[in-house]
Amino acid sequence: MTYQHVFAAVDLTDEADQVLEKATAVAESNGARLSIVTVVKPLAQVYSGLDLAPLANGSASFEEEATRQASEKLQKICEQYNADKRDVHVRVGSPVKEIRDAATEYEADLIVVGTHGRHGIGLLLGSTANSVLHGVDRDVLAVRVSVETS
Repeated sequence: MTYQHVFAAVDLTDEADQVLEKATAVAESNGARLSIVTVVKPLAQVYSGLDLAPLANGSASFEEEATRQASEKLQKICEQYNADKRDVHVRVGSPVKEIRDAATEYEADLIVVGTHGRHGIGLLLGSTANSVLHGVDRDVLAVRVSVETS
């Protein structure tokens, strides 16, 4: 199968490079468009179970600042991986839902995500890659990322 639009979902950690290298290689070998997305979790999702009502006015600015910083990082990444700036997206919400929705919205035919290949309790709790895989009607490439220790 030849892919037309490769959609890399990254979390902006150091491990994102491993996902982006694979996504770029697949896009280049297929002559495909490369899009990159990252998702900023809402403050209430990050700190679930806490009473955030006193921060209600500040949560919007927190999310706006997190989105701004993510956009800046993605713009640098898009230059490094030769992605068009129009194909770099920051979304706010649940990572799984936003990745699925963005891939559909932008008509990607391959989603590339990173996975740590967890076992045991980590597997039971699930992963973003696994949840994306089981909720879309397009191909998903799960790139095993490794945390390099020095």
